[in-house]
Amino acid sequence: MYEATEMMIVVGALLVMVFSGVHIAISLGLTSMLGIYLLTGDMHAMISFVSNTSYEALRDYIFAVIPLFLLMGEFLAKCGAASDLFALLNRSMKRIPGRLAVATVLANAVFAFVTGVSIAAAAAFSKIAYPEMKRFGYERQFSLGCIAGSACLGMLIPPSVLMIVWGVLTEMAIGKLFIAGIIPGFIVVTLYIIYIIWVAKTQPHRVGEGVNLPTIQQAAKDQADSKPEVSMRTILWSTIGIIALVVLVLGGIWLGFFTPTEGAGVGATLSLILAIARGMKRSEMMEAIISVGRTSAPLLILLVTAQLYSRVLSMTGLTGAAKEFFIGTGLSPLAILALMVLVWFVLGALIDSISIILLTVPVFAPLAVALGFDPIAFAIIGILAIETGLLTPPFGILVFTVKAAVMGEPNLKNGEIFRGCVPYWIALLSTILFIVFFPSLATWLPNLGNAVALK
Repeated sequence: MYEATEMMIVVGALLVMVFSGVHIAISLGLTSMLGIYLLTGDMHAMISFVSNTSYEALRDYIFAVIPLFLLMGEFLAKCGAASDLFALLNRSMKRIPGRLAVATVLANAVFAFVTGVSIAAAAAFSKIAYPEMKRFGYERQFSLGCIAGSACLGMLIPPSVLMIVWGVLTEMAIGKLFIAGIIPGFIVVTLYIIYIIWVAKTQPHRVGEGVNLPTIQQAAKDQADSKPEVSMRTILWSTIGIIALVVLVLGGIWLGFFTPTEGAGVGATLSLILAIARGMKRSEMMEAIISVGRTSAPLLILLVTAQLYSRVLSMTGLTGAAKEFFIGTGLSPLAILALMVLVWFVLGALIDSISIILLTVPVFAPLAVALGFDPIAFAIIGILAIETGLLTPPFGILVFTVKAAVMGEPNLKNGEIFRGCVPYWIALLSTILFIVFFPSLATWLPNLGNAVALK
């Protein structure tokens, strides 16, 4: 009875602080210390536990993955690699309906392989793709929904920060999670493109077909269409460099040539070389390093406090109690999985993605294993479900990022972008269902990589 009271106090205190607006790292840290003190009744034991756990976490080799992969993506973003990708894909697909939107999705997919966060992609492509779409008469809701929806790929396609956080919390191999996200990522991309082409065929006015553009806009469109292809050489070599970098880093991790941390180091070094070759200045380099420091430092603090909280939950018996409760309900594993996904959907409308992982995964992951779900497939299902929160009102961080990046647009409301994101939200949900019924979509590549590495 005493342990049950402790569990309720620890969980209740955390939820009260989170929904009161207290930063998630502070909430996790304070409730962890409260839980340890309730268990031991000794302030010195609590301080010793916190300091030892924090020291062990920070000296873990795997923690370097986050800043190194972020650095790789930041170097390539600062040097104009995203613009090169979009330009190459746009020019090579002139016969495809809705080509600007398709190019945006594909460029986001490739760019996702070198950056672990979606916000960077949303901000970048709002400034790169949206002006082109506007110039060619694309409907604003369709354009901005496409940019926000395709930016989600950064959290699914490796190297994803969400995957790293999930791997650290569950002590799963991060390399396997990276590889597991590739096929589901391609499924999402395919569904996105099918939707865009369907819109272009059935509602061509939404992609600028048959629209009478203003004279100035038409002149800009004609000028864009008549641009010389001479610069394609630079763009092509830049894109080849990015693809080679992706293949080397992820291929090396998949085949076991190096660990995710070593792969991140190789990627960061090679991306710096590519950025310098593309003309990156020293000031831009320092700006990228400082930006990564500002992003990764809070993430590392979050992971330390999350590990503290996870251990406290185990000590209070909450993880075991959750297993017994759900299994004792008599519900089928699929019904329990549906409840977990529903919880992720609801939380996605209220708090950010990393906070959702920190709050739920320490309880949900062991429960999923006890129910017989493959831990890798469950991780991808969870990341996809949590990703939907990036597009779900009222939080929808990608929607706010896109709106902030196109501040000059008159009378632009959040609801307009949210409505444009609905088809992409449905595509993410469809991919979740695919993996639930065909888990090999997530597990085949990691298992194949193990088999190849053992030979």
